[in-house]
Amino acid sequence: MTESLKISYYLDRLSKHSGILAAILVVALSLLVVYDAAMRYIFSSGSIALQEVEWHLFDIIFLLGLTYALKHDKHVRVDIFFDRYSPETKAVVQILSQLLLVIPFSLLFMYDAYDMTYQSYIQQEVSSDPGGLTHRWLIKGMLVVAFVLLVMQALSEIFKAYGRLQEKRLLWRSLAVIAVLGMLVYTAWYYRMAYWIDPVILLFALTLFLLMSGFPVAFVFAGVALFFALITDELGLHVLEMLPYRTYGIMGNVTLMAVPLFIFMGLILEKSKMAEGLLISMGKLFGRIRGGLAVSVVLVGAILAASTGIVGASVVMMSLIALPLMLKQNYSPALASGSIAASGTLGQLIPPSIVLIILGDQMHLSVGDLFKAAVVPGLILIGLYILYILIVSFLNKEVAPAIISDESYSVVLQEAIKEIIPPLLLIGVVLGSIFAGIASPTESAAIGVMGAVLLAVGKKSFSVEMLRYAAIETVKLTAMIFMILIGATAFSLVFNELGGGDMAMEFFAGDMADKWMFILIAMLVIFILGFFIDFIEIAFVVVPILVPIVASFGIDPVWFAILIAMNLQASFLTPPFGFALFYLKGAAGDKVTTAAIYKGVIPFIILQLAALLIIVLFPDLIYLLGK
Repeated sequence: MTESLKISYYLDRLSKHSGILAAILVVALSLLVVYDAAMRYIFSSGSIALQEVEWHLFDIIFLLGLTYALKHDKHVRVDIFFDRYSPETKAVVQILSQLLLVIPFSLLFMYDAYDMTYQSYIQQEVSSDPGGLTHRWLIKGMLVVAFVLLVMQALSEIFKAYGRLQEKRLLWRSLAVIAVLGMLVYTAWYYRMAYWIDPVILLFALTLFLLMSGFPVAFVFAGVALFFALITDELGLHVLEMLPYRTYGIMGNVTLMAVPLFIFMGLILEKSKMAEGLLISMGKLFGRIRGGLAVSVVLVGAILAASTGIVGASVVMMSLIALPLMLKQNYSPALASGSIAASGTLGQLIPPSIVLIILGDQMHLSVGDLFKAAVVPGLILIGLYILYILIVSFLNKEVAPAIISDESYSVVLQEAIKEIIPPLLLIGVVLGSIFAGIASPTESAAIGVMGAVLLAVGKKSFSVEMLRYAAIETVKLTAMIFMILIGATAFSLVFNELGGGDMAMEFFAGDMADKWMFILIAMLVIFILGFFIDFIEIAFVVVPILVPIVASFGIDPVWFAILIAMNLQASFLTPPFGFALFYLKGAAGDKVTTAAIYKGVIPFIILQLAALLIIVLFPDLIYLLGK
């Protein structure tokens, strides 16, 4: 083993221990939130210090998870072209992303975060709430620790990627080209040459190029922001001095604390074999009618959406379990794959959707209000799916034949009820407590975690290994989401300082005085962006630009947020780049062709757009459950 790989080995071990510690804290956070909620609601005994310990644990989870996610390459990237790269090219992209994006941004962030922490230490800052925690500098100091660990892991990734390179010429050529471009940019900056193109357009062009090239999304946003701050005299690095303070604001956001807890709940349910039991029993229940298996897939997709909310997990699970059964029963590959992909994306809209939590935070709306508003659109979508399947099956008997079974229907019904009631009870408790205003989304998510554990115990599928898997994956996913949020915050700071916000306001308010034209263009932009990038980047980068424009037109922000969520769900299915299609094809392998998948999802995309149009024309539908 070379010296560099030895260093990489020890750095990886450090990241591994950070991830394990964060995973332990995920479990601790769940227990602590449940305990705190019980003490306050049952015994009327709350504690400010205990609540602050909760958000400190939440902070440590995603901050320690940043390096662990980097070690496991979980920081999401647009892999449309990246997956086709040779191993050599992938290694070069990995090296360049660490050298040009991760390390420079992390060093700057560390410097500013250290200054913030030192100021807190000098002032002996304490909680502003009576009975809160002291030594506030300790939690602020975690920002410094997190990005020190991130730099160390970035070095490890460089060593490993360099070791994988069989031929170094591609790397050195790439670095030479970058050096030449760097010299040209420096020369232009030194002589104060004016931009030939508006810097806002250049900002987006460079971002899109790097995203499509396969660089990690979060670090693209962060690195591009740093680059434009450096080369623009009107900005300078001081424009990013507020970033640690903005990040600290994210750390104290109680709403966002629900994100890791809902992810944890979903992953426990994923591993508890709940989906498998649901699909088999529901398939038997509805299989005797034409299209019944596809209808059962839609209903199970809706239940999974309301209990796990993780699109990738739902699509993969149903692809592995339902698709072979549907093909065995001579279902059309197009209808089978279309119904699975469409049903799996219901988690984008149906509460407790992670999309709605993030939209609520970015648009400054109540998550409970968004959850209530999303129920009716979700039911409309489910109804349209089922109606389409039944009509197609009725018109063409060969597309989705009925299943002949000798098993007693009363026995099948009893088995189905046993499988359906537990997750429905969990959904009722989690969403009911939020809708009734009894508990916050964070408290309901923690209760949901406990409920998911009890369901797993009831199905005799609970184990320490399962809990460990769910906690570890929660750390990775949570860190990925919050690193994108940090990168998007840096991007937004630079974007606004370059005049991007004013440009957007002028475009929509000046050149487009009609609010309906604004809504049409905004929906179209989000729909197209959804082909290429994940909903998280859109929520963190695009939505904040639209928020002030929505306010200026007097548009109902809750209604607009629901339109965004429905739009993003449709983009998940759109060929050729829809993420749900990649999940389905990856899980299905050679069972269905890509052409069959594309053919199958197109009717469901039309149904999603029809549902979107219904909510546009009848906005009061979102308030049927009350405001």
